[in-house]
Amino acid sequence: MPVEVILPKVDMDMATGQISRWFVEEGAVVKKGDVLFEIETDKAAMEIDAPASGTIRDITGREGVDIPVGEAVAWIYEAGESVGAAGKNKAPIPARVGEMSPKATEGGAVPPAPQVETEGQTGNGGRLALPPSALPSADGGAGISPTRGEMNQAPSVRATPLARRIAREGGIDIAAVTGSGPYGRVVKADVEKAAAAAPSLPLAGRVSAEPTGGGGSASPSSQASPPPSALPGEIGQSSETASSSPPPPGPSGHPPRKGEGEEALKLFAEGSYELIPHDNMRKTIARRLVEAKSTIPHFYLTLDCELDALLALRAQLNAAAPVTKTEKGEVPAYKLSVNDLIIKAMALALRDVPTANVSWTETAMVQHRHADVGVAVSIPGGLITPIVRKADEKTLSVISNEMKDMAARARNKKLKPEEYQGGTTAVSNLGMFGIKDFSAVINPPHATILAVGAGEERAVVRNGEVKIATMMSVTLSTDHRAVDGALGAELLVAFKRHVENPMGMLV
Repeated sequence: MPVEVILPKVDMDMATGQISRWFVEEGAVVKKGDVLFEIETDKAAMEIDAPASGTIRDITGREGVDIPVGEAVAWIYEAGESVGAAGKNKAPIPARVGEMSPKATEGGAVPPAPQVETEGQTGNGGRLALPPSALPSADGGAGISPTRGEMNQAPSVRATPLARRIAREGGIDIAAVTGSGPYGRVVKADVEKAAAAAPSLPLAGRVSAEPTGGGGSASPSSQASPPPSALPGEIGQSSETASSSPPPPGPSGHPPRKGEGEEALKLFAEGSYELIPHDNMRKTIARRLVEAKSTIPHFYLTLDCELDALLALRAQLNAAAPVTKTEKGEVPAYKLSVNDLIIKAMALALRDVPTANVSWTETAMVQHRHADVGVAVSIPGGLITPIVRKADEKTLSVISNEMKDMAARARNKKLKPEEYQGGTTAVSNLGMFGIKDFSAVINPPHATILAVGAGEERAVVRNGEVKIATMMSVTLSTDHRAVDGALGAELLVAFKRHVENPMGMLV
């Protein structure tokens, strides 16, 4: 039986991905483990291997097009298998309980309809369990229908984790949302479309605005019914529904105003600009930054650090680096940058002030046992934050070599998800551009981020005398829900202590 090649989920927040290039063509013979294509997400590019050996057929995944996670992009046939009966001899993805697989209705077999729990009442005050047939149909017949926030999100509904979270936070019944993903899976865009299409649905117990099939009105226990295309168990969406639905919400969480983009363009002379569509990375950056600034109460602390001792130690360590032989000749085993020492100092500061090494959740404070320091790296089209795990336990040379490797792979979109997801804090350094000071936006689930400015010679007062010292301004942004002002100040003072007494980082 042919083996399905799907677009895999390679990122925690990934809902769609793009195939940047295929390495095989239609009809190519491959072995299990051979590289088939390269997938590009909003943060990384990864090579996807063949799940089986055979001949590649029915390549449907096009390069440069957004493809939902889990969708089939090709099939692998064993030797001797017929390609002509494409719709009959392929193994579909098994449908979950309560879902309808496209293959399930072949030959007249129809899976049993799942029951839907509604707010209608029984004689003993309980809930009614009704099949979908009791719900409204396309001909306008009335029935009891779930509405926003009314039902528990049953596990029988196929949906991505991100779609479930958005539906839960928005009070939307995910069972009433039509999935546009593979095999009817509900994805993020479906939930956003449902929220935009029905922003003010009546709650449980209100009278439905739709007339009943007999011309009467619905009983008080009935609820407003979603459009037929949004009924549970349906797969796909009619073109009429899709075209008439309002656009999904923008990054700020509210539906964009009609003509919002067109109104902005009217401010510029025609022909004086070029429209560049947003790619996945830019969309993700916009969404996450808006979420961070709108949900995290930022608190800022700034102080100056003297760098002269750190710069002197760095020069001594680089001069003493052992030499290793490579294809390019003899090279030092490491070459420390100022940023490498800043990473180490931040990690040790979190070790010294463990109550600041936390992440906020609505139910509990996450206390981290290690300092995993993310470092903002600029890449074409955006930025990414590779993470130095357990930086508090690593030597400066290990941190330096890890960062050089991850930064190089980040610029080529070759990082693995586990190399940029998570972390307990982050460092953003714009000193190489001459920026003196700035404040950075916290990247959840972090509770802190350190913004590092340029080192520059300044006149400072020491023991009543004016001296010249190399100074660096740093600003710590904290999530005030998790790290209060005094605690943030304690953390920043600990960082300053390690920077100005760098020999302690060698112990």
